[in-house]
Amino acid sequence: MSIGQSISRLPLTRENRATILTTIRKLVPERHINVSNPNQDYGPWLALVDKLTPHLVDDADTETFEAGVIELLRALGSSHTAFFHQHSNGVPALGSINATLRAVDAADGKRWMFLDVIEDGAAFRAGILPGELLFSIDSIPVVPPQSANFQIGASHQVEVETLAGAKRQVTVEVPNRAAKDRPPMVEPRSLSYRMLAPEVGLVRVATFPGAVGQSFARDLDHVISNLKSNRMRRLIVDLRGNIGGGLGSLRLLSYLCPGKMEIGYSVTRRRLQKGYKKEKLTRIGKIPATKAELLLMAVRFKVFQRDRSMTLVTEGLGPQPFHSRIVILINEYARSGAEMVASFAKENRLATLVGTKTAGEVLGAANFTLTAGYILRMPVTGWYTWQGECIEGKGVEPDVAIDNTPESLASGVDTQLTKAIEVVQAL
Repeated sequence: MSIGQSISRLPLTRENRATILTTIRKLVPERHINVSNPNQDYGPWLALVDKLTPHLVDDADTETFEAGVIELLRALGSSHTAFFHQHSNGVPALGSINATLRAVDAADGKRWMFLDVIEDGAAFRAGILPGELLFSIDSIPVVPPQSANFQIGASHQVEVETLAGAKRQVTVEVPNRAAKDRPPMVEPRSLSYRMLAPEVGLVRVATFPGAVGQSFARDLDHVISNLKSNRMRRLIVDLRGNIGGGLGSLRLLSYLCPGKMEIGYSVTRRRLQKGYKKEKLTRIGKIPATKAELLLMAVRFKVFQRDRSMTLVTEGLGPQPFHSRIVILINEYARSGAEMVASFAKENRLATLVGTKTAGEVLGAANFTLTAGYILRMPVTGWYTWQGECIEGKGVEPDVAIDNTPESLASGVDTQLTKAIEVVQAL
């Protein structure tokens, strides 16, 4: 069994496999969108499906079948595609232990180095530090590019080592707490914060939980209020390792400027093909604060406005003492909603971006239930900034490019954060 492989399930029948492939073959040309290739010709992809179907239906075992479908989805060339069983447990590190990993050169070859260790995640609680190397999981060595997977609800013995070669073993307890409406994952703690220096506050945002984001919005309001009571006049927003999420990003976006500003817009494939005017799209400019407002939004989008094309507008929260003195930290693991925040700030010069280029994965995905407990996740809306820029496949470049080297992380120094403090204090 491979590391982190899903727990045993009944083998798929031939009929199950055929039904799954037929359904995916139908859904993709109807709903899939890739704004980095808006005129995508699905003919070659359909031909690939037809070519591989006999093998995947007649000859493949369950593990080979799953891997084959994942490869077919990868051939679409877009982000936000996934194929998984609803009871899958083999989950990559970011979604299971809430940590990002980067392949680095160590004394004994390539190793995974812990980069972002999200506060209160399983890796954090086990005492794993940024800059430590992952050596093995349950006594099985893990070497890049092999994925480091963990089982939701399980306990793993993990061996970590320093760049200097000192090893230690820790127990990583992965909670049995799968996120709703996402691929199998343990959602990280969304917010942490502290004062870094006189007048300098730090807010780390690891995800935007919930489809509508009501709880996140309330929590962020509390965080900002607390920091302002501590005389915060300069703000650092850390989006490194942020996995995206729902509408909660609107509250963070709204704290970047005092008034109402268009952020960007999403369009479905049908709207993209038919043509549209961004000014005419449905406008979302407020996170519902009451049950009544939430009900009205649900009715609006489930009954009257079923197309997911829309324009996002800031809420108009008023002037803040940190406006014009904001730095946003980004890296290659900041994706989706985090990239919306970064691109909006850069496009309107509302903050200085420090770090490395973001992932370039900014699409709106939906889950489609298949047979035998499987789920297809794929993008159904594309995202553009208000000036019409497509970030998908490109990412957002920092204003101040700086990376955390393996040596700096290993010595306990967060070079990117140090530079962010320097930049924000000069504003």
